[in-house]
Amino acid sequence: MNLFETTAYAAEEGGLGGDSGLINILFLGGFVLIFYFLLIRPQSKRRKEQQALMSGLAKGDEVVTSGGVIGQINKVEDDFVKLQVAPNIELRVQKSAIGATLPKGTLKSLDES
Repeated sequence: MNLFETTAYAAEEGGLGGDSGLINILFLGGFVLIFYFLLIRPQSKRRKEQQALMSGLAKGDEVVTSGGVIGQINKVEDDFVKLQVAPNIELRVQKSAIGATLPKGTLKSLDES
């Protein structure tokens, strides 16, 4: 009696069949579709929206930065904007740091409350 089995047996012919290659390709295609719809497509959509926001900035727009600073644009430069956050206080902010534009009159309504 042997403690360890040392005999190896070969598998029978035709174990998986000819469809295994097709199934593997379908799984690979499924993973590619999942990655496209869950990762690539939303990221490119968000990038296009950010580009449209940055190109549409104009003097007088009320914006909020990604850091939470709210102000009104006084000057638009190539890569920066001058943002008036209080009377006689301006900040130079990168265009890419602008998170969203606000409806007109938002700053006045915030000052009143």
